[in-house]
Amino acid sequence: MAGQLYLCATPIGNLEDITLRVLNVLKEVDLIAAEDTRHSIKLLNHFGIKTKLTSYHEYNKVDKAVYLVRQMQEGINVALITDAGTPGISDPGEELVRQCHEAGIVVTSLPGACACVTALTISGLPTRRFCFEAFLPADKKERKAVLNQLKTETRTIILYEAPHRLKKTLQELKSELGNRNMTLCRELTKRHEDYKRMTIQELIDYYEGKEVRGECVLVIEGVTFQQLEEEEQKSWENISIEEHMEKYLSQGLSKKDAMKQVAKDRGVGKRDIYQALLD
Repeated sequence: MAGQLYLCATPIGNLEDITLRVLNVLKEVDLIAAEDTRHSIKLLNHFGIKTKLTSYHEYNKVDKAVYLVRQMQEGINVALITDAGTPGISDPGEELVRQCHEAGIVVTSLPGACACVTALTISGLPTRRFCFEAFLPADKKERKAVLNQLKTETRTIILYEAPHRLKKTLQELKSELGNRNMTLCRELTKRHEDYKRMTIQELIDYYEGKEVRGECVLVIEGVTFQQLEEEEQKSWENISIEEHMEKYLSQGLSKKDAMKQVAKDRGVGKRDIYQALLD
């Protein structure tokens, strides 16, 4: 009988956040695959877990996943843990999960700590709809492209960032997204947990001349549908009403329908368009 893969969430700071179910599974499986065995051994020792460890990280994820899948096919039960939080969320675990599905290996996830959700819930920003971007790409072109997409994102945005890059990232966010409200969370669940709810510019000013410490989660407000509509209406100001009318007339619309569409585009009444054309 084939073994299975258990995705085990581990604490993001406070060791008391680990679940009883995760502790039991880590004790009972045959093998634990860890992102950093040197880091994870401290967690396991704290809870008296003696299960065999093996490394599984970004630089061996493909070949090691093949090996782990083969082990599970032979009946070995494997638990996957990350350095902190839930495996598969912004870490190499997604590759192992993919290969398990392709091989018909059962995968189950044991819920627990997750930095992005923890930050979102204390941010004071809308939680019904959100998008998680993890770390922005290191490549300048890709980074620019992602930030450009986020300009029109209406959901609350969640990013991860390292402390030594935070100041630069805040400057980029201000430049690309404008001066939005956001909440910066640091050292989540730890003794020195801290969060600041400010505008992006206020955070830039706050950290001027200060050293940033601790891993950061940035929760940023999305643009409203009203703002998007206003920006679209404003974009039509670059052409004359006559040119705007011609755009729709050339598409086969009647003069009446073209005037109606132009009025809608510009956020004004049809009578205003009619009067402007007369003038």
